[in-house]
Amino acid sequence: MRELNLAYSLSHDEDVWRWSVYDEDGVTVADGAHPTQDAAQAAVNITLRSAGEGLSA
Repeated sequence: MRELNLAYSLSHDEDVWRWSVYDEDGVTVADGAHPTQDAAQAAVNITLRSAGEGLSA
């Protein structure tokens, strides 16, 4: 199975929490904004889990 290396950022911007997921080259592969840090972190976790599931197919 191929290993996929991803990184993410999570930051507070005015009234929302913004997140991004990046590939090895620093290209944004997903991003979003949510009203709470917990919701933003959950979105990151779902994105990372989905990427991992795509590799096992």
